[in-house]
Amino acid sequence: MTGRTLAAPAALGLLLLAALGWHVTAGAHAVPIGAALDALWSGGDSYEAAVVTQIRLPRALGAVLAGAALAVAGALMQGATRNPLAEPGLFGLLAGAALAVVAGQGLFGIDTPAALPVLAAAGAAGGAAMVLVLTLAAGGGAGLLTPILAGAAVTAFLAALTMLLNLLDARSFEDLRVWLSGSLAGVRMPLVATVAPAVAVGGALALAVAPKLTVLALGDETAQALGVRVGRTRAAAFAAVVALTAGAVALAGPLAFVGLTVPHAARLVFGTGYARLVPASALLGAVYLLAADTLGRTLLAPAEVSAGILTALVGAPVFVALIRARA
Repeated sequence: MTGRTLAAPAALGLLLLAALGWHVTAGAHAVPIGAALDALWSGGDSYEAAVVTQIRLPRALGAVLAGAALAVAGALMQGATRNPLAEPGLFGLLAGAALAVVAGQGLFGIDTPAALPVLAAAGAAGGAAMVLVLTLAAGGGAGLLTPILAGAAVTAFLAALTMLLNLLDARSFEDLRVWLSGSLAGVRMPLVATVAPAVAVGGALALAVAPKLTVLALGDETAQALGVRVGRTRAAAFAAVVALTAGAVALAGPLAFVGLTVPHAARLVFGTGYARLVPASALLGAVYLLAADTLGRTLLAPAEVSAGILTALVGAPVFVALIRARA
């Protein structure tokens, strides 16, 4: 392996450690790095130890899991559809997952940590299916913008249903208002422990299918000639996307544009081979969401800005730039 090949992942690893350190020490109440390390190593019953171990550490782990999951999901969608604009938020998965969680909690009182990923997975799959049906009805999705327009229509429809449910149940809306903006504020360790297996399964499946996505980029006929089962590969990629999106939504709500911006940023350094792009996107996505959440907690402290607002502020211009580049 060349020095450059080793240097880029090592730099991402160091960046992730730095982002974790920044996350657990910064905030309305700053914690010295020494006190934070002592709390992580030995615990304790001080106020600083409680802040680090009970609030900031679970939130940091949630940011790592959600950021990595959405970034990998976006990379998989872009590879499986050969659409550089694909990502869970633009293809209806986030809106579907959010609606399912809101309906489960508001209508049926399902709010246990174990149920959230299941609800989110069902909603994500349903949202994606609606986009697929609309795309096929529009002529099979020739071009890049047809599925994006279908995704926008489905997302708007599902978001309207979510708002309607919230209006019908004011208490439920109050409980979920911050979460729906894309926030890690309520993440605690039981939820992290419940969601981590779903993200791990989705990540393992993503790593397994990644080399085949590189071949798939050559075209379906070429991929089949090279021994890739195109239908099975896309199905596996979609299963991974659903698992990863469900885990991310259960942790942080519908975080838009993470799956769009991070894979494109990773391509600038790691190239287009998915065997490298998938793990690179996971690391960069974790760093990205850690930074967004830390900035959200510190920019207007003691007030807090949801991480989803910051990711949208960054992602929307990137989306517009990508459309202009391919117009």
